[in-house]
Amino acid sequence: MIRSAPLAGVASTTVPAVDSGTTTVTTKAIIADLRTAMGELKCLGSERLVRLGISMMQMHVMHLLDRHGELPMSRLADMLDVSVSAATGLIDRIEERGFVERIRVPSDRRVVLVRITPVGHQLLDDAEVLRSEIIEQVLGRLDPAQLAGVASALVDLRGALAATLIDDRSGLNHSHQAQGRD
Repeated sequence: MIRSAPLAGVASTTVPAVDSGTTTVTTKAIIADLRTAMGELKCLGSERLVRLGISMMQMHVMHLLDRHGELPMSRLADMLDVSVSAATGLIDRIEERGFVERIRVPSDRRVVLVRITPVGHQLLDDAEVLRSEIIEQVLGRLDPAQLAGVASALVDLRGALAATLIDDRSGLNHSHQAQGRD
């Protein structure tokens, strides 16, 4: 049996060692544990954003723009799975804060591009520093063997994710342009 470490106020789960008969049970337990851990990390990070008056959706939009570069409003709406009018309202609020800006395409004034501003980049950088500090504190509680196990598992997970994303049969068809920052 593999036992996961409990989070504050969250019961730990026991995961059977992986064999062909328990793969589904193990996968479901891993998914539950990842969701719980990511939820806790998101909660910790979002407290500061709430104090700044920034919603998680606004952060998500800025992350998308940071990762994908400037996007037409219609494409951004598709990525958010909202209507163009809902995306426009969201961008209105983020633009008022100076985190994003709209650009009209001179050759087709109907097309509105949205891009993150330097102020928005700084907000993302600040949030990333906070996230890194929290993760460092969490990893600092692991002994060297546990830390090595996490590192190895993450390498495997990243490899499986990359393979899934490039597999046309996955239906995910997700790619990133070389727009992100270093």
